[in-house]
Amino acid sequence: MKLKFDPSLQYQQDAVEAVVGAFAGQPFAQTAAMAFQSLQIGGLFQTELGMGNRLTLGDDEILKNVQAIQEANDIEKVAALAGREFSIEMETGTGKTYVYLRTIFELNKVYGFKKFIIVVPSVAIREGVLKSIEVTKEHFQTLFDKAPFDHFVYDSKRLGKVRQFASSNQIQIMVINIQSFQKDVADKDLGDMTEDELKKLNVINRENDRMSGRRPIEFIQAANPIVIIDEPQSVDTTDKSRRAIRNLNPMATLRYSATHRNPYNLLYKLDPIKAYDLRLVKRIEVASVRSDDNFNDAYVKLLSTDNTNGIRARIEIHKKGASGPKATKIWVKQGDDLFVKSDERETYRNGYIVQNIDCTPGAEYVEFNQGRILELGQEAGGQADDVMKAQVYETVEQHLKKERALKGKGIKVLSLFFIDKVANYRVYNDDGTTSLGKIGQWFEEAYRELTAKPIYKGLIPFEVSDVHNGYFSQDKQGHAKDTRGNTADDDDTYSLIMREKERLLDPNVALRFIFSHSALREGWDNPNVFQICTLNESQSVEKKRQEIGRGLRLPVNAAGERVHNETVNRLTVIANESYEEFARTLQSEFEEDFGIQFGRVEKIAFAKLLRRAEDGTESVLGQDESVKLWTDLVANGYLNATGDILEKFDPKNPHFDLKVPAAFAGLKAEIVDEINRKLFKNRIVNARDRRELKFRKEVQLSPEFQALWDKIKHRTRYRVTFETADLIDKALARIKLIEPIRAPRVATTVVEVEITDAGVAADKQIATRVRDMEQVKVLPDILAFLQKETELTRHTLAAILKRSGRLAEFKVNPQAFMAAVAKEISRALHDLMLEGIKYERVAGQFWEQSRLEQDAEEGIIRYLTNLYEVKHREKALFDAIEYESEVEKQFARDLDSNENVKLFVKLPSWFKIDTPIGTYNPDWAFVTERDEKLYFVRETKSTLDNEERRTKENQKIACGRKHFDTLGVDYDVVTSLAEVSF
Repeated sequence: MKLKFDPSLQYQQDAVEAVVGAFAGQPFAQTAAMAFQSLQIGGLFQTELGMGNRLTLGDDEILKNVQAIQEANDIEKVAALAGREFSIEMETGTGKTYVYLRTIFELNKVYGFKKFIIVVPSVAIREGVLKSIEVTKEHFQTLFDKAPFDHFVYDSKRLGKVRQFASSNQIQIMVINIQSFQKDVADKDLGDMTEDELKKLNVINRENDRMSGRRPIEFIQAANPIVIIDEPQSVDTTDKSRRAIRNLNPMATLRYSATHRNPYNLLYKLDPIKAYDLRLVKRIEVASVRSDDNFNDAYVKLLSTDNTNGIRARIEIHKKGASGPKATKIWVKQGDDLFVKSDERETYRNGYIVQNIDCTPGAEYVEFNQGRILELGQEAGGQADDVMKAQVYETVEQHLKKERALKGKGIKVLSLFFIDKVANYRVYNDDGTTSLGKIGQWFEEAYRELTAKPIYKGLIPFEVSDVHNGYFSQDKQGHAKDTRGNTADDDDTYSLIMREKERLLDPNVALRFIFSHSALREGWDNPNVFQICTLNESQSVEKKRQEIGRGLRLPVNAAGERVHNETVNRLTVIANESYEEFARTLQSEFEEDFGIQFGRVEKIAFAKLLRRAEDGTESVLGQDESVKLWTDLVANGYLNATGDILEKFDPKNPHFDLKVPAAFAGLKAEIVDEINRKLFKNRIVNARDRRELKFRKEVQLSPEFQALWDKIKHRTRYRVTFETADLIDKALARIKLIEPIRAPRVATTVVEVEITDAGVAADKQIATRVRDMEQVKVLPDILAFLQKETELTRHTLAAILKRSGRLAEFKVNPQAFMAAVAKEISRALHDLMLEGIKYERVAGQFWEQSRLEQDAEEGIIRYLTNLYEVKHREKALFDAIEYESEVEKQFARDLDSNENVKLFVKLPSWFKIDTPIGTYNPDWAFVTERDEKLYFVRETKSTLDNEERRTKENQKIACGRKHFDTLGVDYDVVTSLAEVSF
């Protein structure tokens, strides 16, 4: 198959023209044959070493060009030129390599430039560039009148190519891998080196008799090449790599990436949002595979190790909690016992004492007694295998669905699995034979099961053993092995992956399911990958963007033509995390990698709005006018100083009226629409939007506060009485109502990911399904567990279990059954206790008000979005009140504005009253004065109807009422201040 390229794609033409336009005014070279004239008028120049590019344009002219291009491309204009480096930002999968190769030919056609160097960060990308040059050669020959060109990879052992690069009158494209090239670069400028130091230099920097006594690097420098950096954020990251590029003596440097760290003189921007909007990449779906909480085994996962302050490890275990076991992250050191750390969960009793911790980078592990070892990211006793098995099944099913949908359309469907251990896919036996690892076995099981279904039967006319294979680096025996992705053994694998690209697109080739090592991920970039599944047992540092980037390109059909069909162009990522977490992480990566601030209005956001003049003509506002409008929106409180949208911008309010200067009055609707595009219901709270609350010592010392605190500060304790027979009856009634206990499951939810200016959302569900896990083989001591949870006797608990009629469900999911029964027995116990509860004051025990000042000294930092700014500062301990609901916000506002309220306090989180069902933290304490001073404690709720509130809420409120009755304090539940009589 030959891949075909469409030369008319507007976004690619725009990217090419942006670079060509930066040199507008440079003398025009009419034809390649007019070499002499080109030399005379400036496009090229001749030296004794060869022919080089020449730029006659001054920086002032280039700056004007750059600013005009930026204005046209919705990029904030630069005030000054950042050198002769120019950045082009293009989202992964939109043809970045095609664009810069076409730019080479366009620059030659328009200006006569002929010397180009492409600098890449890795072997994988180098192989991709070479493949692109090979497959686009015929296309560009047709497009540019068969302009002759030569390309080669820089190799210090083949310096004749370097001389040819300088002397040739054809287009020359040298491809350099920065790692190999920078080895040949001196540690300082040649002019600063002694004779002895010069003699020790690598070949490229040493004088060479075969090159007329010249240094090879001089021939490159004489060519004054245009340097194209592919992925600059991975290329010029060190002083040595930057010196290596400077040493090339570039006429100009063109930087192409999806994620620029330093976008010098940015000329063109095609970010993920724009690429997604224009449908230039596949739509993204996430199949989220998650397991139910399964607490039946001892679970441990190694998260990290640390040796900065003693050797320790960060692990995740199931720790006993008030409502059952919870996944908890803890630090452990040598000698720690997880039985103790888990609050004596029986599953950790034997074999979980930390024996050794290794912090060696890349080889971190923790060892327990009895020999169990966990490497970084590995887990024991969890559902990792169940989840991975479900991921494999889901990938095969998604693949078959896609095959069925595309049957007869000539579009090959590929699925890509990334694994971190070759042995999980392929095992090398001692007798020289190979067999399948666990992942390979899961794949074949899933494939056979699914293809036996009538809906998929006969869909793929090949044997299961032929439809899957692995691409891994090999050792000297030819055995696949685990690698880092940057070793010499990986070079051949990357080359193979690129050579196989067209073969894999052929529908007649059986291979459809590809397994590769996670470290080789960068080398994969096949347009017909429709499913991507990462199955890592150890810690993965790969980003979501890198994961989806392997399959974002639009697919091709059997004729090699791109497919532009939205129903077809969908990439499914099979992930072992929640889809909400996937979307959140992807959004964070976009913000970090692209500098995109979702939900933030940029200063030039309004530059393209059309304004109608009095004579009826229309013109765009432009960047300067947009900045003026933006500044006014900030001044009027609709945006903050960084462009975040504030609460005052509320177009849903029927009384909302956007205030703008008269010059923009006719654009109100368009301005509102533009800001609305940035509003996002799932927006991630920005950690920058916080501030520290200011404490008012004078309010604490006031007579009103001292009198209020003296009334509410006293601690109490409670007493309860009940009959055992009543408890058993109540517990049995509750246990009968427990939902049927089911086996632990792996659930899969498929959602569509939406990427907009406002953010990354994943709330459109497409499908859901569940699979049961295997049953537990060893049952725990249920009476010991329940006795520990409820503190009741074994005799009472045994009576409840025997009479419950539900003991058979214990075998289905032991931990879930025990937790559910323990919860209902505890609730029955609480009901009885609350019926007869009595509070009494504890002599000499009270809440110390000095803790308020201590909190303030340590710094109370809260999110701005949940703060009510106090207007009458003399009435509150802090200059702002944190609220948790609109009811609380309104209550704070009313307390603040009511002239009869002299002082009010949102009670701190440590002001807790003990109850049988946990502690209770009341909301408000305040002082009023009309005819007399009154002291109140109030709980604010959205309703006074007990039936509409949770049972636990009502129980805690009842305990609070009895506590404050004991103290003689006026306590009640209200929905607003108007319900308080004073």
